[in-house]
Amino acid sequence: MDRGAVVRITDVAALAGVSPSTVSKALNDTGSLRESTRARVREAAERLGFVPDATARSLSARRSFTVGLLSTDSAGRFSLPVVLGAENALVGGELSALLATARHDPVREQHHVRALVARRVDGIIVTGRTTEPREPIRVPMPVVYAFAPSSDPEDASVVPDDALGMRLLVEHLAGLGRRRVAYVGGRAEQAASLVRYETLAAELAARDLELVGSPLYGDWSEQWGRRAVDLVLGGAGRSVGSGGAGRGGSDGGSGGGLPVDAIVFASDQLARGGCDRLRELGVRVPDDVAVTGYDDWEVMSLASRPQLTTVDMQLERLGQRAAELLIAAIEGEPARGVERLAPRLVARASTLGDG
Repeated sequence: MDRGAVVRITDVAALAGVSPSTVSKALNDTGSLRESTRARVREAAERLGFVPDATARSLSARRSFTVGLLSTDSAGRFSLPVVLGAENALVGGELSALLATARHDPVREQHHVRALVARRVDGIIVTGRTTEPREPIRVPMPVVYAFAPSSDPEDASVVPDDALGMRLLVEHLAGLGRRRVAYVGGRAEQAASLVRYETLAAELAARDLELVGSPLYGDWSEQWGRRAVDLVLGGAGRSVGSGGAGRGGSDGGSGGGLPVDAIVFASDQLARGGCDRLRELGVRVPDDVAVTGYDDWEVMSLASRPQLTTVDMQLERLGQRAAELLIAAIEGEPARGVERLAPRLVARASTLGDG
């Protein structure tokens, strides 16, 4: 066959010794064919460099082989890795992805939903920038929610297991001998702040460790992390400096004049600001006070001084899992309810020190 000639399905059929309809069934995994026949057809198609026509494939299977990825913001801190993970899984399933960003605008979101439906996508993955439950979209195809769950318990949602993440942090701090822990959260009304605090409090109580003071809530900023340190220490920082008992001291590992030996921040951004403020006050991290963050946002966790012990929510894996659930739903096996994806602890110098 000429190098520049277009390879047709009849060419594949002739080489494989089968009919064109058999070629179609073999390449689309339809019909009742022997595996040896499918293998022979695929080998012939590969030898000839045959590329199936996408339109014909869609018409044959009554599918578009495309999936919508609907994000409430434009490639944000949390949605971008979710989208990347989902796209990787979709490519593996021979599906194409159409990305639409609503930028936290309900009108824009409805426009994108209508456009995806008009394109007859096989399904939609919806993600967002917080773990707050959101109103579901109503469309005539399967939908899976990733990171930002649906408020409808019948919908399929995949979210990070924040409770497990906090349990991992408490286990880590307890293993290092830390016994007096303060908590600094983001916005008080948000699920991430509340779940992380409630789990921390329960785990500390179960281990007979002290939760010092009330939870401190503010915004998700370095500035609030700095201010919260002043509230936690109550002016004790400058009296410690390098003269505290240090890690391994008789009081369980903190500087002698400090009310805490660990501060758990609900995000890496908060923790980075907190570390900066502790250093300004002459409090050594982690010798006097161990610090933990949450999210493993490397822009913050690796730039912090020292680098942060934190929790990786494994957002790419979360997006991949959402895509797996969507593919299953498209194939007639839908899931229901919320699936919580296990995070992992990332231990660094803010609790372990430079040694």
